[in-house]
Amino acid sequence: MNDYKDVLAGKCPFGGDRIGGAFTSKPTLQDWYPNRLRVEQLHRNGPRANPLGDDFDYKAAFEAIDLQALKAEIKAFLTSSVAWWPSDYGNYGPQMIRMAWHAAGTYRIADGRGGAGEALQRFAPIDSWWDNGNTDKSRRLIWPIKQKYGDALSWGDLMVLTGNCALEIMNFPTYGYAGGRRDAWEADDATYWGPEHVDMTTVSSFDEMVNRDERWRGRNGDADYDLEQPLAATHQALIYVNPEGPYASGDPMGSARDIRVAFTRMAMNDEETVALIAGGHAFGKSHGMVKADRIGAPPEMAPIEEMGLGWHNPEGTGAGEFTMTNGIEGSWTPDPTTWDNSYLENLFKFEWEQTKSPAGALQWTPVDKTAPHTPDAHIPGKTHPLMMMTSDIALKVDPVYRGICERFLNDFDYFTEQFSKAWYKLTHRDMGPKERYLGAEKTIQDDLLWQDPIPPVDHPLIDADDAASLKRRILETGLSVSDLAFTAFSAASTYRHSDKRGGANGARIALAPQKDWAVNRRTLPVIARLRELMDGFNGSAPGGKKVSLADLIVLAGCAAVEKAAADAGLAIDVPFVPGRMDTDDARTDADSFEWLKPVVDGFRNYVDDQFDTITGGKLSPEQLFLDKANLLALSAPEWVVLTGGLRALGANWDGSDTGLFTDRVGVLTTDFFDVVTSMDYVWAKADEAGHAFTVSDRDSGETRFRATRCDLIFGANSQLRAITEVYASRGGHERFVRDFVAVWDKVMMADRYDSHQ
Repeated sequence: MNDYKDVLAGKCPFGGDRIGGAFTSKPTLQDWYPNRLRVEQLHRNGPRANPLGDDFDYKAAFEAIDLQALKAEIKAFLTSSVAWWPSDYGNYGPQMIRMAWHAAGTYRIADGRGGAGEALQRFAPIDSWWDNGNTDKSRRLIWPIKQKYGDALSWGDLMVLTGNCALEIMNFPTYGYAGGRRDAWEADDATYWGPEHVDMTTVSSFDEMVNRDERWRGRNGDADYDLEQPLAATHQALIYVNPEGPYASGDPMGSARDIRVAFTRMAMNDEETVALIAGGHAFGKSHGMVKADRIGAPPEMAPIEEMGLGWHNPEGTGAGEFTMTNGIEGSWTPDPTTWDNSYLENLFKFEWEQTKSPAGALQWTPVDKTAPHTPDAHIPGKTHPLMMMTSDIALKVDPVYRGICERFLNDFDYFTEQFSKAWYKLTHRDMGPKERYLGAEKTIQDDLLWQDPIPPVDHPLIDADDAASLKRRILETGLSVSDLAFTAFSAASTYRHSDKRGGANGARIALAPQKDWAVNRRTLPVIARLRELMDGFNGSAPGGKKVSLADLIVLAGCAAVEKAAADAGLAIDVPFVPGRMDTDDARTDADSFEWLKPVVDGFRNYVDDQFDTITGGKLSPEQLFLDKANLLALSAPEWVVLTGGLRALGANWDGSDTGLFTDRVGVLTTDFFDVVTSMDYVWAKADEAGHAFTVSDRDSGETRFRATRCDLIFGANSQLRAITEVYASRGGHERFVRDFVAVWDKVMMADRYDSHQ
C-alpha cells in the first residue's frame, strides 16, 4: 500500500508518479482544447484574490494622506542612492520616469486595455517584457514608501506619483496629478498582447525577440503596412517601438512610420508624440554596457532565490556603470537631470553617424567630435559622447515630426506646456472621467477633450413622481418595448471598464460617430421621439426641473423592462438614478470614439460585415462576444442572463428574429434558455462559414428559428450551458427577472462615477 514515503519520493499515493494534483502546470485545459472559449477570463481579479476585501474604501484612505508630505518623502528618496542599485548621477528621477512611463504606456485605444490603472507592471507578462528590463528594481526601490503607506496608497498611484515627483525635482512643471488607481491582485492572462508564441527560454537577445513578431501586415514601407488590431506596440515585449529601428535595422524613416502607428494606437497625435519623446529623452540615460546574452532570465523565469527580481547581470557589480537594460548606452544631453531644450538643440545642431554600444546595439553619435559630452553617471571626471537612438533620428527625418520639433526648438515655453499636457494624458488616459480622480492636485481647470467631458448638472433633477409620469408618457408614444430597450442598451453598452470610456451619460449615442454606426440604426427614430418628449417636459415642468436626453433614454429602457416583466406576470421596479447630462460635438472627439464601434456585439446579435477581414480569420464571433462581456465587467452569470433578457426583449440590431426563440417578443420570458437547453430541436449550419444556423423541430423537421454563433454558444459551451440551465429549470423565471434587472441596472449605471467610485 502507498504511504507518505511514496509522496516524499515524488509519487502520488493514488497511483502514478506525479504529485500536485490540480496544481501541476501541464497540460492545461487550453493545451488539450485550444479552441475552447475561456469564460473564466470574466472572473479574473475577483474578490477572493483581493486581500483588502470588497468593503475597503480606497477613496477615503487615499484622501486621508497628506499628499504634500508624501511627495516630500518621494523627492527626498529620489536624490539618494543605495548600494545594491546606485542612482545614475545621484538621482533616481530618470529611472522613475521610465517606470511610470512604461506602466502607463501599455494603454491602447482600440480596446482601452493597458495603462497604469491596475499596476499590472508588477505581474506577468508585462513584468518580464524585454522593454521593462530593470523596472523591477525601480519598484523595489520605492517599496519602503509603499510599505509605510500600506493600503492607502496603491502601487498604480505610487508609480505615477513618483514619476511626477521625478519631473518636478528636475525643474519640470507638471500639469497635475490624480490618484484613484486600484491595483490588480493577479496576473492578466486575458489581454491579447500579440500572436507570437515565443519560448523565452530559448531567446538570447533583445533583437532575437523582436524579430520573431507576427503582428504586421506587409513590411515597413509597403502600401498595406499595418499593425494587427487591437495591438499598439510594434513588436512583441515592447512598450512602443524598437529604439534601433524596425527589426533593429537602424532605418530612421522606417522608425518614424513605426512611431506614428504605435503612438496613434496609444491615443497620441503627432504633436503629443514628439513632445513625449523629446521631453522624456531630456532626462537620464540608456544602459547597454553588457551583451544581452550575458543577462539572466526575466522575473517570471528567474531562479527562486532571486526573490522576484530578474535580469541578473553577472558583470562587475551588476549595476551602476555595469548596468544593462535595452542595450543602448549613453545620454541624450550634457545635463541629464535638468529640464532644458538641449535634446532638440543637439539633435538638430549636429549630424549623427551610426555606431554600436558595448552591448552591440545600434545607436548614433555626433560626427563632430567637439560636440558636448555627457558626464559618466557614476565615475567622477569621466565623460562620454552624446547618444541618439534611431527612434530619435526619426524625429529629424520625418517632415511632420521635424516641423513640430522646430516649433518646440523656437518656443521652449510652448514645448514645456505640450510635454506637460502629454505626460498628464499619458499617465491619466486610462482613468476615465474626472469624477474618478482623487487627491489635492486633481483639480485641473481645463476640460480636456480626451477626458470625454460632460457638462455638470445645472438644473433641478426629476424626482420619483416625475420619473413615473415620464415612463407613462414614454409608453404612450407607441414606441415598442423592443425599440426602447434596444436604444437604452445601445447607449449604455459602449462602456468599457478597461479605460472607463463610453456609456449612456452624455447621450453621445445621438452624436457622431455613434449615431451613424450601422449597429445603432434602430435608435434614430426612438431618439427623435424621445427628444420631442424631453422638449415638452422641459418646457412645462415646475420649479425649473429638466430631464436630459441621456436620462430619458435610460428611463425609457427601464420603463420597457418593467412592462416586459409585467406582461410576463411579474411586477418589478427597475432602479433609475437621474443626473446624466447631454454633451455636444465640441466636447466629443469623434475620431477617438470611433474606436468604440463594436466589431461584434453578441448582446444585440451584431457581427460587422467585414468581420473576417478585420480579424484576419483568427477569431470567432463568440470570442469577441466574450471580450465585449469582459469590457462591460460582467461575470459569466451576468453575461448569460443579460443575453437571454435582451433576446426576450427583441433587442437585435437589425430588428430581426434571429436568436429570439420566442413567439412573445417583448415579454420577459425564459424562452431563450428553454430552447437552448432543449433536446426537442436540431441545430444545423445555414452557411458554409458556420456563422448562421437553423433550429428545427426534431420530430417534424420544421424549421422553427434562426440563430448565430452568439446564440449557440450558450448551449455549446459547458460553463455557459450550466448557467443557462438554471434559468431554464423549475423556479428559474423569477430568478431570471430579478437577475436580469440587476445586471440591466449595472450596465445603465456603469459610467455614473458621479454616483459611485
